[in-house]
Amino acid sequence: MKKLLIPFIALAMVLMMGSCSGSKEIAYFQNIDSISLAASKGLYDARIMPKDELTITVSGQDQEVVRPFNMVVNTTLNPNSASGSSSSSYGRLMPYLVDNNGDIRFPIIGKIHVMGLTKRECEDLILEKIRPYFDKENEPIVTVIMSSFRVTIIGEVGRAMVLPVTTEKMSVIEALAASGDLSIYGKRKNILLIREDETGEKSSHRIDLTDANIFNSPYYYVQQNDIIYVEPNTVKAKNSSIGSSTTIWFSFIGIVTSVASLLVNILRD
Repeated sequence: MKKLLIPFIALAMVLMMGSCSGSKEIAYFQNIDSISLAASKGLYDARIMPKDELTITVSGQDQEVVRPFNMVVNTTLNPNSASGSSSSSYGRLMPYLVDNNGDIRFPIIGKIHVMGLTKRECEDLILEKIRPYFDKENEPIVTVIMSSFRVTIIGEVGRAMVLPVTTEKMSVIEALAASGDLSIYGKRKNILLIREDETGEKSSHRIDLTDANIFNSPYYYVQQNDIIYVEPNTVKAKNSSIGSSTTIWFSFIGIVTSVASLLVNILRD
């Protein structure tokens, strides 16, 4: 009897050891108490890329003077519209599409190169170009809003999705949380980030969520058209290999075992 218990005890010990090691594979930011996060200091500013949509508003004291600098589609007059919003007293503001060269076509001014600029830098550049058209006492205000972009999240997450980013700053952690977080089968140490730069060139980067150095990483914040792929771990890969054919084999083995047991009992009798 004791000999029969030994294999079961050994199996239980292996399972316990596996559960302990498994927790190290699942917990996030495990070394956060032992590293410096000084490199993460600073506020992130998204930069304009080709195919981005920008909503640009030029406002001032004299509405008739600033009107030619706003690209609008005429709608019902709305004098109560707030300055800098997506609509004006002359109609609905139209977004500017940044072309493949990183340029926009701005009223009166013409082509303006905005690729690589932050929101504030773009506002300052446009203000500098339109300032000669205004009196010093009536300097206009330029407001730039970067419209939403998309991030694709696939793999071992709660829900694969194309996530619209409506803010100018979103981290990888926030993006994964929006998709329902990683499943228990997702590899925390080897998340793949595919990024496209302003020239259209793709590059791949690996992210380890168990390492708190992610906060210091240049890939902590998502960018336009990022793809985040969470790979399945070994357990999920093995489970997925058990298909219908494997189930049939298990059923067949069970039947053979039952028949063999029946024959043994008959022969004994």
